Amino acid sequence: MLKGESSDVLRRDEELLRKMGYKQELARALSGFSNFAISFTIISILSGGLTLFGFGLTSAGTTAASIGWPIVSVMAMCVALAMAEIASAYPTAGGLYYWASKLGGAGWGWFTAWFNLIGQIAVTAGIDYGLAIFVDALLNEFFPGFPAEGQSGAVATLVIYAVILASQALLNLLGVRVISVLNNISAWWHVLGVVVIVGALLFFAPVHPQPLHFAFTALQTQTGFPVWYGFLIGLLLAQYTFTGFDASAHVSEETVGADRSAPRGIIYSVLISAIAGYVLQMGLVMAIPSLDDATGATNAVLYILTTRLGASIGTALFVVALVAQYFCGTASITSNSRMIYAFARDRGIPLSRLWSRINKQTHVPRNAILCAIVAAFILALPALFSTVIYSAVTSIATIGLYIAYVAPIFLRRVYPYRFRPGSFTLGRWSAPIGWVAVMWVVFICILFMLPTTSHLSVATFNFTPVVLIIVFALLIPWYVLSVRHWFKGPVANVDAPDAVDERPGSDDVPPSLSTQPLSE
Repeated sequence: MLKGESSDVLRRDEELLRKMGYKQELARALSGFSNFAISFTIISILSGGLTLFGFGLTSAGTTAASIGWPIVSVMAMCVALAMAEIASAYPTAGGLYYWASKLGGAGWGWFTAWFNLIGQIAVTAGIDYGLAIFVDALLNEFFPGFPAEGQSGAVATLVIYAVILASQALLNLLGVRVISVLNNISAWWHVLGVVVIVGALLFFAPVHPQPLHFAFTALQTQTGFPVWYGFLIGLLLAQYTFTGFDASAHVSEETVGADRSAPRGIIYSVLISAIAGYVLQMGLVMAIPSLDDATGATNAVLYILTTRLGASIGTALFVVALVAQYFCGTASITSNSRMIYAFARDRGIPLSRLWSRINKQTHVPRNAILCAIVAAFILALPALFSTVIYSAVTSIATIGLYIAYVAPIFLRRVYPYRFRPGSFTLGRWSAPIGWVAVMWVVFICILFMLPTTSHLSVATFNFTPVVLIIVFALLIPWYVLSVRHWFKGPVANVDAPDAVDERPGSDDVPPSLSTQPLSE
């Protein structure tokens, strides 16, 4: 893009943001590729696709990857396409929360924001706790005395998890340009990492891979339930992986040409992840030396790599995945903090002035970043007494995020006259794709609250529905008794009289009600 063209696009971005009620406070330093890279990094086929690989094997054998992955990919693409259409119309850091507020009113926006917030905290916890599990397994591989199982293993993993969160927060505090460079590197790291891992397993391993039919016929379950139930539960492997692509919307105010770049970032991150992820999944399942040994291993992925390629090469490729997971967690904190900042800017959460502060030097929401990592750490504390904490956290992340994803999609269909399309539109395909997305999300929300094993105990109980019940028990009375009287949705923070959203159905806020976030 030429310098003059770039200036014109930046002015257009700022004008569109001003019409939505906000002034430019965050640094608009992300290119279209960087916008794509943050969603692609958070989806991270080398994170969710590997950390839940063992869960997929125990739930549905190899079919969780070979059959479940393409099914979920198609449905996730429907959700992404429907979201992209709305992101083009409302390119703001509030993302899903802002969309729901404009299409359904302040109440819809408030509940959507909380589910998005809970889902983002949970997905950060899922990414980084999964990384901590992998690091623990790697340390145990090098130092057999290092605790990797039992109570001592849980404590060790939690300590590693805390160190990972703290280091990623420090990177985020350096500014969005640092994060942009890391995400650009991460995008290529993920693609090349898949090529190297799959290529090594299928073409350079001393033992021939399994025949192709093995990937589609090894349907077995260790859940204690029928195999069809195990297969459905195993869909979590792919569905959890396809989370976090709302990040392209949350960094809209930091992206050049956001009304075009954000929808492209959402769509291409899901599309490329679907293709590259399936290649990775098939490479792993066809390289399994023994399905029974893989499901019984401390870490199924490490077992496959080291058994097929030897300890040195297998461990080196395992480290490639660890680096990708670290990139993923860092980007997740970026997205999470922007959502917290945007919601706090509109006074939607307690201590809003604190969380909406922008650092003058780095132009990042420092307090929101710290809030994101502390909340993620607290969510993982039940790992000290639960053996299914990881699958539960990933279920919470998946359900929380997809409820937030589908709320504005549903409102877009129920109130079509309130929506004015942006530069990207689905045209006549908008309605069928939108309704398919809604129905799929309803299905998975029910599915991932079900038990993951028939041998129920405190340690194996899926506490996902308990968490959601607690969330509803807190949010509904709070909204009815208090929030609805004072929360009016997005609040303008510009003084110009025309600085309101001009789209039909918007809840325009007069400048007299504006509130400006504090700067540090």
